[in-house]
Amino acid sequence: MDTTNRTALILGVTGKIGGAVAAALLARGWTVQAIARNMPNDQNTIDWIQGDAMVEADVVRAARGASVIFHGVNPPGYRNWDTLVLPMLDNSIAAAREAGGARIVLPGTVYNYDPTLTPVIDADTPQNARSRKGRIRVEMERRLKAAAPEVPSLILRAGDFYGPGARSTWFGDAMIRAGKPVARITSIAPGVPHAYAYLPDLAETFALLLDLDDLRPAECLQFAGTWDADGTQMRDAIGRVVGRAVPERAFPWWALRLLSLFGGFAREVVEMEPVWRYPMRLDDTRLKALLGTVPATPLDDAIRASLADLGCRPVDRPKGPMSLFSAV
Repeated sequence: MDTTNRTALILGVTGKIGGAVAAALLARGWTVQAIARNMPNDQNTIDWIQGDAMVEADVVRAARGASVIFHGVNPPGYRNWDTLVLPMLDNSIAAAREAGGARIVLPGTVYNYDPTLTPVIDADTPQNARSRKGRIRVEMERRLKAAAPEVPSLILRAGDFYGPGARSTWFGDAMIRAGKPVARITSIAPGVPHAYAYLPDLAETFALLLDLDDLRPAECLQFAGTWDADGTQMRDAIGRVVGRAVPERAFPWWALRLLSLFGGFAREVVEMEPVWRYPMRLDDTRLKALLGTVPATPLDDAIRASLADLGCRPVDRPKGPMSLFSAV
């Protein structure tokens, strides 16, 4: 990749990770292009190109002159993954090839692995996905690796998103109730270690990596992010930020399992249950070797910004000493 060419095409710029990466690249002096079926009225600092990420010719045209294609796009409404996800990636690979070897950047997930067999993930960990979406993610990464070195790639794998701009996440939709004071916390799997990714830190890490000239043709890195080593640190940080002990309750997996019998959204959620039941830590040894220092906002500051972005109003501090967390 030509690191003197600082033009990036962002596919999925209206999504949480695509938007955050676009902002981080703009802040570092990149030219950012984005593709959209309907051109926005307020174009701001992004160069918008009319087109559809599901149409190869549109992506090829939009990628002309770009050195990076950030592939952060999903099928409309997250439906039809089985038939749309891989063709969309193939469009990006074709566009990168036509652009003279633009580097494709993919936000990776832990869904590529069997949680019961994978306590630690690095670039060499065997990918043995259990879920349907996980198997698709495995194939996506296989295709990127096969396309290199003609089409270089960068995969940065991270845990569950939280932070400003991170909409439709477990943190904002399940653990916390957006728009209200923090009256209680729903723990997805109480006491189980889990990996989270503070979105601004993750986006900044992508931007820092793309300024390097020594990435491998098919680079695969792990973003350790916020590692909740005992399954209580996120909960405790929320309590510190709101200034009071917050009751905790367990996520109602049993209800989702019943609803999953009818398919739909509940089935998709239940497929992810093992990811929460078993810890999977991301080993960021190579990432640290490349960057030296990986962006890492202090946890309480990250939680404070996350709650503010969700519109969670402050709660009144209780009189007297704080009580212990309790289950409800």
